[in-house]
Amino acid sequence: MKEIMAIIRMNKINATKKALIEAGVSSMTASEALGRGKGLVNMDLLKGAEQGYEEAISQLGQMDRLIPKRVIFLVVPEKLVKKTVKTIMAANQTGKSGDGVIWVMPTLDALSVRTNEHGNKVLDDF
Repeated sequence: MKEIMAIIRMNKINATKKALIEAGVSSMTASEALGRGKGLVNMDLLKGAEQGYEEAISQLGQMDRLIPKRVIFLVVPEKLVKKTVKTIMAANQTGKSGDGVIWVMPTLDALSVRTNEHGNKVLDDF
């Protein structure tokens, strides 16, 4: 099983939920987040700020540094990983900076607090 964590645009959460449900993945957790991607930062200014140049530090302070986003978490069986990632990509890809990022990570186990089941029995399995 794998955990899939995706950072997406705030206005894409409903389309993403709908697409995931249609793909057979109904279980997910979502939360609000603040962040920025590498495309929104002037790397020369950042490097200057890291080196302590006051001009660079003051210019960085004027930029919008963090943007509201949604983070979604899903744990799916191995056989649903590719389908889930493709579904998230299709629902969020606009071709513009800020579309988001997806991480796929190994998960050792999953446990249901209510039923005491564990492993793939706890997960969506379509």
